[in-house]
Amino acid sequence: MNRRFEYQLVRLANGSASIRSLDEGETFHPVVGPAAEAEALYVNQLRLRDRMRAQPEPFVIWDIGLGAAANVLSVLRAGEEIRGEREILSFDHSLEPLRFALRHKVELGYLTGFERAIECLLAEGVAQFEHGSQRVHWRFLGGDFPTLVGGDQALSWPKPDAVLFDAYSPARNPEMWTQPLFARLHELMDPMRPCALPTYSRSTLLRVSLLLAGFYVGAGGATGEKEETTIASNALALLERPLGRDWLTRARRSTSAEPLWGPVYKQERLRPETWDRLQAHPQFAG
Repeated sequence: MNRRFEYQLVRLANGSASIRSLDEGETFHPVVGPAAEAEALYVNQLRLRDRMRAQPEPFVIWDIGLGAAANVLSVLRAGEEIRGEREILSFDHSLEPLRFALRHKVELGYLTGFERAIECLLAEGVAQFEHGSQRVHWRFLGGDFPTLVGGDQALSWPKPDAVLFDAYSPARNPEMWTQPLFARLHELMDPMRPCALPTYSRSTLLRVSLLLAGFYVGAGGATGEKEETTIASNALALLERPLGRDWLTRARRSTSAEPLWGPVYKQERLRPETWDRLQAHPQFAG
C-alpha cells in the first residue's frame, strides 16, 4: 500500500505557525510551535551550549523524527557561536514534511538561514556547511527506524552525545516506544561518552521502559501544556531531577506502567517480574 504524504500549514493558538500531517492526523509541536518547543525540550534541558563547549569534537546528535527539522535547526542556532564540529544523523520515514516546510519558510520562520543546507539534504541526503562558528555534517537516513536501528549498519553510526527523540505518540505509533527499541538505543551508546535523551512524554510506561533498557531517568522541564517531560541518560550526572523512590511507589500503583514489549499499544499494571527488575535498578538501589 502506498502511503500518502499530505500536509497543511496551521496557525496555533499563540499565533505561531506549524504543520499538520493529514494522513497521520497529528500536528507538529501543537501548543507553543516548532522553535519554542525545540528550545525548551532539547536545547535548554540538554544544556547543549555548555556541553558543546566542554565535550570532544565532533558533537554527535541523533535526531529521531526529523519531521520539518525544527529540532535540528534549533540546536544549530544554539551552537552558532561555539566553535566546533557537529555531526547530525536524522531519521524519518519521509523527507516530505521538510520539503513542505521549505515551501512555507516565510510563514514558519525557523528555516531562515538554512535554505541551502536543506536543499542539499533533500536532493542528496547529506549536507555539509558552516553555520556561525560551526562546521556541520548532516545526514538523513530514511526508512522504518526500528528496522534501521536493529540492523548491523547501526553499529557503524557515530556514537551520540544527544538524542532528540520526537516520534508520534505511543498510542499512535507504538513501534517507536517499545522497551526493546530503547534497549537497543542504550546498547549502541558509548558508556564512556555521556549521552542524554529527552522526549515530550512523561508516561509511566515510557519511564519504566527506559529504566529497564539501562538508562537513568529523570523528570524533564515543562513545554507547552505539559508541566513535565522526561529525560534519560547513560550518565546519572546529566540528570538534574532523577526519579526517586516516591515515583517508584506511584509506578507500582499505576494502571499503565508495564512497558510495550511489542508494537501494540496497551495499558496494564506492572507485572511482578517487571517490578522486581525495576526495584533492582541502580537508580533506586540503596
